[in-house]
Order: sequence, then C-alpha cells, then structure tokens
Amino acid sequence: MFERFTRGARATVKGAVAQAERAEADAVTEEHLLLALLEQEGGRASFAVTALGLHDRRASLDAAFAEARRRGGLTRADTDALADIGIDIGAIVSRVEGTHGEGALAAGRAGRRWWRSGHRPFTPGAKTVLENSLRVALGRGDRFIGEEHLLLALTAKPGVVADVLAEHCATYASVLRALYGPDADGGQGYAKAG
Repeated sequence: MFERFTRGARATVKGAVAQAERAEADAVTEEHLLLALLEQEGGRASFAVTALGLHDRRASLDAAFAEARRRGGLTRADTDALADIGIDIGAIVSRVEGTHGEGALAAGRAGRRWWRSGHRPFTPGAKTVLENSLRVALGRGDRFIGEEHLLLALTAKPGVVADVLAEHCATYASVLRALYGPDADGGQGYAKAG
C-alpha cells in the first residue's frame, strides 16, 4: 500500500515515526500521525490544518493529548459514559497517580519491543488510519493516497485523536470542506460507514 502514498504522505508517515522516537514511545500512534501532519508544509492537508486554525492551537492540542494519555487513553465520551454510571475517572487517575506517580496510566513507555527489529511498530489504531486513508482516497476517486486522505482518516476513526480534533472544530465534515470547498460531498459515505 505504501507505494500508493504521495511524497507528502510518505513524509507524514516518516514524520510520525520521528514523533514517536522523540516521545520515546514504543509504537507509532494516531497522535503521532496527526502531529506529523501538523509539521507538513505546502500540501493540501497543510492548507486545511491552517484554515481550521490547528497550527495556532498546537499547544491546546498537545495539552488535550497529554490529558487523554493521563486518563489511560480514554476519550471524553468514554469518561462521560463512565461518569453516567457513577465511575469518576478523575478520582481513579488521582488515586493511581498518588500511589504510582504522575502519568502512571499513560501508555507507550514499556517493553521496547522495537529494539529487536530496529523499527517502531505501528499501533493497530495507526494501521487502521493508514488503511482507511486508502478507502478515503478510493471513495473520492483518487488513485494515490495524500496527506489529505490521512487527515480525513484521522477524523473518521473514533478515538482520542478524532475527539481532540472535534473539540478543536476539525470534524470529518469541516476538514472535507476545508480541503475541497463548501460543496464537497465526496467520501462522506465513508465517514458514516467507517
């Protein structure tokens, strides 16, 4: 599938690996893919990210991701659903951190399995984003996978990254409009089905 990636999409994937290395993470995650997209310049996705104001809110994005990691990767929807049945995630996190130290629930710093192969693996979620970017591209009638397809796939996959993007007004529909204009409708069936 990687042969279908444009130069910019390949740079994004390589940038995600670099993001994971800087964070000393065991694997490349969806968050690393998004952070790498934020660093890209000159492509369609870069234009959309700028138009949606995500570059200007990078610190806010980083803080939202840090808070999600602190909650053990739970989305706000997960946290709210648990609160509805009487489970206070904030209290649980505080107790765990009181016993085991700050960030005890944060994933991604154990094992170092990648040392054997020399390559950091991609998490199942990151692999799904890469696979879904192909579906987005094909759904739009595109033969190649660009950064814009990666960005759309990140907004379409339920989870922390999509939640954080939505909190920053970057939903599948708003990204689609930023990429292709106000009358953009191609690929929306994917978001509903995916």
